[in-house]
Order: sequence, then C-alpha cells, then structure tokens
Amino acid sequence: MADGTVSFEHVEPATCWEAAEAGEAAISLTERAQARLIDGLRRGDDAAYEELLSLYEKPVYNLVYRLLANPADAPDVVQEVFLKVFRNITAFRAQSSLKTWIYRIAVNEAHNHRRWFERKCGQEVGLEEEVSEGIHFHQVLEDQERSPFESFANAEARAMIEDALQSLKPAFRSAVVLRDVEELSYDEIADILQANLGTVKSRILRGREALRVALEVRMQARRGSDLRWCAAE
Repeated sequence: MADGTVSFEHVEPATCWEAAEAGEAAISLTERAQARLIDGLRRGDDAAYEELLSLYEKPVYNLVYRLLANPADAPDVVQEVFLKVFRNITAFRAQSSLKTWIYRIAVNEAHNHRRWFERKCGQEVGLEEEVSEGIHFHQVLEDQERSPFESFANAEARAMIEDALQSLKPAFRSAVVLRDVEELSYDEIADILQANLGTVKSRILRGREALRVALEVRMQARRGSDLRWCAAE
C-alpha cells in the first residue's frame, strides 16, 4: 500500500442521493486524529494509508461518479485522486481540512477527465437547455429555495435526477452536488472550488434552476410516453 498503488472497481452508488453513510460520521476527524493520520501518511505507514481509504474511498467515488461525463470512468479517476493525495501529502499545509483538500483534488481530476472525454468524443455540454412551452417547475415547487433533491423522494424520480445532472455545465454540476448531495457548507465548497462565496452561491442557484429545467424536459417526455402507451391499449 505504501507504494501508492490502489485499484477500484466500477460500482453504482449504493443509493442515488445518499452521501456515503458509512464514512460520513468518521470523516469528521478531530484535529488530533487528522494530525495523526497525516503524520502516518507522511511516514509511509501502511495502516495510515488503509485508514485514509476506509474514510474517503466511498465518498470520493460517489462525488466523482456524479461529476463525470462517463461515470464508468470513475474507478480510474478515483485511483488518480488517491495517487495524487499520496504523492502530495507532504505538501499539505493543513490550511483547510484533509477532507476539503481531498475533495478539491477529486473535483479537479473529474473536471480534467470530463474535458478530455468531451474532446475525445467531440461533445459539448451546454449551460442550459432550450425548453418548449409547458408547465414549468416553478409552478410546481412552492419553495424556490428548495433543491430538486428535496422535492423528489421516490427512486424513479431520483434516477431521473441522476440523468438530468449529466446535462449541467460542470461548474454548476460540481456546486450542486457538493451542496445538495454532499451537504457541505458554502465555505467548504468555496475552498474546494477555489471560488468566492458569491460565485459559489450563484453557481448553486443557477445549477438548481438548470436542473429543474432539465427535469422538466424529462418529465414532459415521460408524460408524453405514458399518454402514447395508454392510447395504444
């Protein structure tokens, strides 16, 4: 383990919009526990490497999985994230928490891979989608401050959200996932994305709205499909 070699298999997140429950509580390390872990990593202690992976492997995988254009590439990106963590731990200055630093690396690696994938496939991901006239989500959601994740509870709707996320611009997607899935504070997100609070809040609001629009498109398509199915009976 001390040589930094890690491998990950492609698996779907256990539940669409649950943060990594097994690691979430444990990730809240005390300053003393974090310092002990960092010291062990810097000394190349195998136990420290194993502890790091047990704490962060699942949360990082879930985060990366939702930021990539091709989620099947998540294992490769996660491996690169931890290799960078292992290689650069001596340069970590503890100006932020270890979790924030690792998430920053994960977001950057996911964005880099996404750009590579889009160049390779000749794809362009738009900021927002054009929407035909119809019933808009703001007519359905009473509280515009609520995220789409809070407005849909059943598994089918959550699967639709996963799909709609793919249509968001990476900057919006990252902000929304970090806030509404990982439930990080605005300050933590600003640190991870290296952006000011105003920019972070703007990206979250615009990302949520873009997500609502994308969901509306899918709901209208689903509604039309259901009508055609009923007419065929």
